[in-house]
Amino acid sequence: MSSEYQKKVVSLQRQMGLTMENTFLRKLPIGVQDFESLRNDGYLYVDKTEQIHRLISTGRYYFLSRPRRFGKSMLISTLKALFEGKRELFEGLAIASKPDFKWAKHPVLHLDLNTNKYDRQEVLEQKLGESLSQWELQFECPRPDLPFGMRFENVIKKAYEKTGLRVVILVDEYDKPMLQAIGNPKLQDDFRSILKGFYGALKSMDGCIRFAILTGVTKFGKVSVFSDLNNLRDISMSRKYHDICGITEEELKSVFKPEIEELAEENHLTIDECLAEMRRRYDGYHFETSVQGIYNPFSVLNTFAELKFGSYWFETGTPSYLVYLLQKHDWNLEEMSREKASAEVLNSIDVDSTNPIPVIYQSGYLTIKDYDTRFKTYTLGFPNEEVEEGFTKYLMPCYIYRKDDNKSPFLIDNFVNDVESGNTEQFVKRLRSLFADTPYELVQNLENHYRNVVWLLFKLMGFYTQAEYHTSDGRIDMVVKTPKYCYVLEFKLDGTAEEALAQIQDKNYTLPFAIEDQQIVRIGINFDSKTRNIDKCLVSSHAENS
Repeated sequence: MSSEYQKKVVSLQRQMGLTMENTFLRKLPIGVQDFESLRNDGYLYVDKTEQIHRLISTGRYYFLSRPRRFGKSMLISTLKALFEGKRELFEGLAIASKPDFKWAKHPVLHLDLNTNKYDRQEVLEQKLGESLSQWELQFECPRPDLPFGMRFENVIKKAYEKTGLRVVILVDEYDKPMLQAIGNPKLQDDFRSILKGFYGALKSMDGCIRFAILTGVTKFGKVSVFSDLNNLRDISMSRKYHDICGITEEELKSVFKPEIEELAEENHLTIDECLAEMRRRYDGYHFETSVQGIYNPFSVLNTFAELKFGSYWFETGTPSYLVYLLQKHDWNLEEMSREKASAEVLNSIDVDSTNPIPVIYQSGYLTIKDYDTRFKTYTLGFPNEEVEEGFTKYLMPCYIYRKDDNKSPFLIDNFVNDVESGNTEQFVKRLRSLFADTPYELVQNLENHYRNVVWLLFKLMGFYTQAEYHTSDGRIDMVVKTPKYCYVLEFKLDGTAEEALAQIQDKNYTLPFAIEDQQIVRIGINFDSKTRNIDKCLVSSHAENS
């Protein structure tokens, strides 16, 4: 770290009122989810208390869904410290100057469901039982003979009576049991029944409650956990609270100015180039229309700590439940990346639905890209490069199978070389080998499976790829562009490669690309359902744009 850079950091930290033995060593809160320890130990904090003050001043019951590692636990912890009256922790923050906020020590019931693996009904029952027993001991009201919901009601009532102050209820990752039971209808139904009765106390004990919020990745609706909680205000897609978690562009530039300068210096970039790279990789989450994008905080902090750009968020967890839904319902992956949906679809998950899009959106793998005011529909897409790359890399092994990965001809760099050099014959050979090892039980709809694998493959290679490309005379199955070539591909199942190639020519599929610089290559591929592989491939290359 250069001495000039250290001086800048020291100066900025002093302006921010930070005092540490080594002032230039700023502490980034990676993995720190407790607000009190964050403040006491001198970690950086992106001040969200202005939004929090608005939240607690204008309502009582809330629900918020955000992707994992997006700051939900820190939000809950901040609310806990706030309602416990720990004013000293908030010195210098926005809420400290609000005269209307009363710094009273409310009884706080904090339930964190993120710490267990819910593979059996007993695990959830034990978790709820332990939390209730702890609260019953604290407020001297043991009633282990009652159902969970009634015990919760009794705790709320007794806490209010003993302290004289209404209760604050904070639930972190309420949906963890439900998500882990996807694919097990019986277990999910058991979890739903238990949680529905437990959370029902939020409505029945309204007079004893000062504030309550449930957070999670997803929102299960209809006959699920929320069916009776019509007093909860869902702020997941609220314009007022779109930035209550995560990092905005303004916050990135102001709070992390020294880190941006050091990252730029380390990677030989200008400040503007560094910000553009951050934006491309980690920005782009939109939880409403016409609002600024939000950066993934986990990726931002890790980038500054490691001084290099990486896929930090995606590498911390694998979305196995998402892959299960995509494969179970045989979803077209390319369509998923440009899906259209209504607010009703995005806001709630029906456990019996065959549509995986709400889960994928709420989990953060898709985000809002556009909104049609006439038809009231949202267009979705990947939020940024980190998510797109990570998701496609994770999906590919789930759609193919290799007997021996160590000797596999399926290597991305080989495919890239073939496509970039125009060696379509070798590319098809590799593709045929790829399909040869796919076991029968892995594939449901053959045609959709082939499209998904080819689309994933080209996306992983980093080329421009678009399936179902619309023209004035039809739809091209796939278009792939490299600096030198524009590939126009048509697929057939149990037809002929000649028919596929003829369709490209007869419908003038290459016409939209005639004015571009690349050489156009037409490829007709026929898949055979009996051999479950490529039957024949025909290639026609013609420099019609020269």
